[in-house]
Amino acid sequence: MNKRSIGAAYEKLAEDFLAKQGYQIIERNYYCRYGELDLIGEENGILCFIEVKYRKSSGSGYPQEAVGFRKQRSIRQCAGRYLLERGYRDETPCRFDVVGICPPDLWLIRDAFGGL
Repeated sequence: MNKRSIGAAYEKLAEDFLAKQGYQIIERNYYCRYGELDLIGEENGILCFIEVKYRKSSGSGYPQEAVGFRKQRSIRQCAGRYLLERGYRDETPCRFDVVGICPPDLWLIRDAFGGL
């Protein structure tokens, strides 16, 4: 399997996991000039921009640790573009979540980093 198909498989695993947590997934793999948003969902009236990170093992660190400052900036920019393109209002409550996958473990970090 190539990286893209591996990523798609783990994003699907994350999506199923999030559905069990009460999320409704609205969109997958949103692309813009700033990068990509893996999953966009809604939980309890809050729009959630969800980054999915996978590692084969924790030997080189946990997957969620890979969402550093530069990745956060890219996600924020993509989220701003998404809100604008889809006609969301400035008052729309939103947050940034991260799902870390290191089989057999999955972690959900709600509100993993600050807003827009």
